[in-house]
This record gives sequence, C-alpha cells and structure tokens, in this order.
Amino acid sequence: MSTVLWIGGAQWAGKSTVAWLLSRRHGLTAYHYDFHDSRGHADRALAHASRYPYRHAWQVLGAHDPDRAWVRLTPAELAENSRHSFVERFGMVLDDLRGLSSGRPLIAEGWGLRPELVAPLLASPRQAVFLVPTETFRQRQSRELPRAGRVAANVSDPERAQANRLERDRLLADEVVESARQHGLRVIEVDGSLSVGGLTDVVANHFEEWLAVSR
Repeated sequence: MSTVLWIGGAQWAGKSTVAWLLSRRHGLTAYHYDFHDSRGHADRALAHASRYPYRHAWQVLGAHDPDRAWVRLTPAELAENSRHSFVERFGMVLDDLRGLSSGRPLIAEGWGLRPELVAPLLASPRQAVFLVPTETFRQRQSRELPRAGRVAANVSDPERAQANRLERDRLLADEVVESARQHGLRVIEVDGSLSVGGLTDVVANHFEEWLAVSR
C-alpha cells in the first residue's frame, strides 16, 4: 500500500478520466472505485450484513424504498450515511488492491478515497491528491453530464432527490478540503478552465517523483 498513488476528492471532478490517462501515459494499473463497487463491493455488502451494516442497509433501502433513500432523508443524513459507507468500502478497496498482481505500479481513484483514510498508508504526501470541483463547475456538470443530472432511482420527486444529492455532495466536498488540510495533503480545485489533458498534467506533476520510478 505504501507505493499506491491515490486520487480522491468529490463527485464529477474528473478523477476517473485523469487516472485512466495517467495509467495510459505511464504504464500504471488503474483502480476505479465506482467500477469495483458496482461489480463486487455491492455483492459483498449484501452477503455480509454484519460486516458492512451501512452499505448493506443502503442497498436494501435503495432497492425497496428509493423515496426514503433520496427524497425523505435530508442532505445531512445522506452525507452521514456516505461517511460510514466510505469506511466500510475502504476495507474492500484495500482487499482489492492487495489482490491485484499486474506487476505494474497502481493508481487508485474514487470519491470514497478520503484523506483521513488514505493518509495513514502514505510514505509521502506526494502520493495523494484530491480533486474538488468549484460550486459553479459542480452545477455545470449536473446540467451537462447525463449521469450527474439525476438520481439513478425511480423516485416520486426527482427534482428534490437531485437537490438532496447535490447538497450532500457539497457537504462531503467541503469535508474533503478540510480533512486534506488537516493531513497536509494537496487539493486541486477544478473549475473547468483546464482541459482534461491539462488537469492530468497538473496531477502528473504532483506525482512526478513516483511516476519516474514506474518508467
């Protein structure tokens, strides 16, 4: 774990694309948090409710009562559920990363890779960076990015569900910034002024000494 590069942060900031581009440029193995969650973590949480109580409860709730999951809960309650889920899922992430045997350096990205979770594993603060969109860019993404524009659930009030989701994301993004500051880790504010390639260059420069080892 002491050699993994980490890209955490908030929703819709370009983490997945940046990690993928870096993996292509530098011969890294990219680990995508959401990809593994939807294909493996969800099944593990359903099968082991006692080990992953928050993740298990959220999946059951989302499947059987999406209104309670997205419409009737407040953004603060949604954020609290996410915090507990992040901790449970991080254990799954570490299991996944230990199981990868590509022979190449690893770069892991995802919004659940929170500063307080990643920091104890780092040999250097230069191994982690956190991408956080400005509020203006977050709102732009919600208008222009199809998967960001609505809650992917059949709810009675889609507008309220989306508003709750956006406010939850804002609360969690603010916490990333504060947690990264407390742990001495870098935050890059994403406002849309850079191209994806330009943002990738900024992140690559931050990881420069570690990427040099992978060449």
